[in-house]
Amino acid sequence: MEIFDNDLNAEVIGFGALNVDKLYSVENIVGADEESFIKSQTDTPGGSAANTIVGLARLGVDTSIIGKIAEDEDGDLIEYNLAVNGVYTNNLIYSDTGSTGKCLGFVDSNGERCLYIDPGVNDEIKVGEINPLNIMRCKIMHYTSFVGDSFNAQIDLLELLSQETLLSFDPGMLYVQKGFDALKPILERTNILLINESELRLLCNNNEAPLKELVIAFLDLGIETVVVKQGSSGVYAINNNEECHVEAFKCDVVDTTGAGDSFNSGFLYSYLKGYDLEKSCKIANWVASRAIQGFGMEKFPSLKELEDSF
Repeated sequence: MEIFDNDLNAEVIGFGALNVDKLYSVENIVGADEESFIKSQTDTPGGSAANTIVGLARLGVDTSIIGKIAEDEDGDLIEYNLAVNGVYTNNLIYSDTGSTGKCLGFVDSNGERCLYIDPGVNDEIKVGEINPLNIMRCKIMHYTSFVGDSFNAQIDLLELLSQETLLSFDPGMLYVQKGFDALKPILERTNILLINESELRLLCNNNEAPLKELVIAFLDLGIETVVVKQGSSGVYAINNNEECHVEAFKCDVVDTTGAGDSFNSGFLYSYLKGYDLEKSCKIANWVASRAIQGFGMEKFPSLKELEDSF
């Protein structure tokens, strides 16, 4: 079943993998031939785009997401989570066969993690399954990564986007490993690049150059705003008018799995509000600091919490 309804006008639409994150709390993350033990398990709906879209919905933004799920329990959990968080489900694509995507995550006592992806039906999306009427009036389209062929659907969709729609892109390590040339069609259409420093340096194949030098090359490509996430060191951001470095908020870390995605929700919320670059990064850092104090999306803040703090 596919649901098309262009009466639901989302300000931000995500396009990325939909997974159920099966998170295992472990004493430590082991290497080859090492052992540890599982302390607890939590199943939570996830996927980078979904995390960001849910985060935006909790901040009062009208959102939707393009993604594919199967007719199984994990698919039901993802759909329910989107609905209860106020995310429009009119862009969900339903598969009669296969299984919903999963992400097996192991999180240690410091909140650090390692992830293993089972993409399921995520990798079967074709651009013809997306109704252009549902996306033509969105203000921001937010791309995140897939493991396989749905990457091609993202490239094909670029031709259907309104020129007035901004493209936000968080490639993640899966896409960065494809290399610059593979990502070039998306990067040339990108307005807002959200990337962490490790990914940026790998994409540029340069671990030595000053960060600003690498970032300016993307501004020269035509990207309007580049935001480089640096974890506990904060964030560096630049556009044609502003440049800033904003420190991270200190907090008790439980799980860093959704940190970058929740940061994105805070930044895109601020962008829609027209805040300057420094304030946008500060709010984004605050949102991320709240999110990593719990597993999955459980600690993503509400609009009231944000307004009480800013």
